[in-house]
This record gives sequence, C-alpha cells and structure tokens, in this order.
Amino acid sequence: MISSPSRTVKRESLPPKGGFTLVELLVAIAIIGMLVALLLPAVQAAREAARRTQCTNNLKQLGIAMQLFHDARKHFPSAYESVGGSEMGDPDPQTRDRGPGWAWGMQLLPYAEEQPLYEQFNLELSCWHPDNAEPAQTQLAMFLCPSATNSEEPFNVKNEAAETLARFGRSCYVASVGQEEPWGQTLDDYQGVVDGPLYRNSRTSAKNITDGLSYTVFLGEHHPVLSSKTWVGVVPGAMVCPTVEFAHSACDFAATLVQVHSGPASSEMPPSIHPPNSPLCHVCQMYAEHPGGCNVLMGDGSVRFIDEMIPQRVWAALSSAAMEEVIDGDF
Repeated sequence: MISSPSRTVKRESLPPKGGFTLVELLVAIAIIGMLVALLLPAVQAAREAARRTQCTNNLKQLGIAMQLFHDARKHFPSAYESVGGSEMGDPDPQTRDRGPGWAWGMQLLPYAEEQPLYEQFNLELSCWHPDNAEPAQTQLAMFLCPSATNSEEPFNVKNEAAETLARFGRSCYVASVGQEEPWGQTLDDYQGVVDGPLYRNSRTSAKNITDGLSYTVFLGEHHPVLSSKTWVGVVPGAMVCPTVEFAHSACDFAATLVQVHSGPASSEMPPSIHPPNSPLCHVCQMYAEHPGGCNVLMGDGSVRFIDEMIPQRVWAALSSAAMEEVIDGDF
C-alpha cells in the first residue's frame, strides 16, 4: 500500500489586531482628565456669570417698581408696615412690632406686574393670618437669585420656641435700614434713630436722601444658605436663625426677615461693620453666593456689584442716607 505524500498547508499570516495598549489607554485618560479640569472652571464661571446677570435683572426690575411706587405715593415703600389695631394683637414686648407686617416686596407687587397676586391678599388682616396663607407661600422669580441654593420652597417662620407662626415665600433680596439696628432697641417709633432709607413705617422720599440716590443702597442680596428671608412680611415674635452651616452665628429679631443693616450699631457689642459676605455671617447682613461679593440696588435704580473687600467705612457710608459722608472714587 502506497501512502500519498502529506500536504502542508501554509496559512497566510493575519495582520495584528488594532487597539490601545494599557499604557496608551492610561495616557489618553490622563489627557482627557486634564482637559476636563481645565475646561470645568471656565464652564462654571460662564454659568455663574449668566446667573449673576439674571440676579442683576431681578434687582433692576425691583428698582423700576420702586420708582413707580415713589411716583404714585411720593415716597418709597417702607421695609414693613406696623400700624397695630385690635385684630392684630398686642405689640411684641421687645421690638414693639405689630401687624399687619406687610413688607416692601409685598407693597411693590402692583408696580411689578403682580396685581392679580396682590389682590389675593386681604389687606385688612395681618400678613400671617390664615386667610392670607395661600398667596403668602407664592415663590416669585423676581425675588429669587439663580445663584442661591435652598431657595426652591417656601419656609416656616418660627418663634424662639420653634413654633411655626406662618409659611412664606422666599426672597433673596432685603431692604437696607442703614448703619443702625433699630430692632435691637425697644422703640415704638424709629424716627431719629435710623440712618438708612427703608425701615419700619418709613416714608422716605427722594428729597430725604441727601447723600445722593446713586450713593445710597436700598436693596441687596441675602441668600437662604445663611438665613431665610421673605417678600411677604414681618411676624411679631418671630426669630430669624442661621442655617446649620452657620450655627456659630446668632438668631435675630423678626425685622430681619425683610431687612439688614451695615453697622456700626449701638446695640451691637462691640460695634462692627459687616460688608457683603463678611465672615461674621450675621443674619442681619448682606450675604450672597456669588464669588467675591453681592449685587445691590441703589436709590437711583442702578445695580452695582459690591466687592466683599470694599473698605468698611465706604460700605457704611453707602448704607446711610443723609449723613453727608464723602465717598472718594469708584466703589
């Protein structure tokens, strides 16, 4: 038997499969990570710039409403109204606050295209009355800064015993009462004590701002990250307390639901000046989550960004309305 010769089949060599080696993959990941690290701050800065622009526009809108209010009433709105009446209860023994408590934000509604909401309130009752509870919880975009955290929902207004007195819509903007802190004193009338433009029952007109409308702060920012503020009103007996993040700070009286001051104040010991974002972190100061400072509305309707490193004497001078301080240069 003759065996056939064996055949050897020669296979053509295949090209090596393409792909990354482990080292190449790690290098690519490292490069992508570096690019993301470089681009992320720029993206975040662009987003914050857009948010700050919207915040500026909110204050401009409120500034227009302020001017319209002044044109109609011949004075600017008060920080809040405290006129009393049997249906409002007894005045707070410490602050002498009474009802109805309507704040500057509520007073501006008809002049800021919010007449329908304004008409939902019964102005014969207090701002905390149950009949006013539903409209009082409204969240209005013009009072909310996009950069502010924890501003999405209304908040509970509480007293020192942590009892809920009302539930109000939030505001990231507050009125400036000046350098002094009148709510730290037991007074029925703030006349002769305050030195700023907006305070309890104020009737400030443009002619009263002898320091100049363009050199007097009317409104500014205070974000919920530090403490809760509202556009609705002041509830006598309420306490405004810092968030857990700022628990080293102290609670303050109900007036600081809608207004702040710059210091120095005679009721603060030791007297101090707290410009925007001051590390003192008082619930009665301006505080924003914008890097480096906060937006403020001047009496002439212009909006300025105030650097948190502004000289303290300049900030105090901008907060007062008729103390005849001289402000040199730009701020």
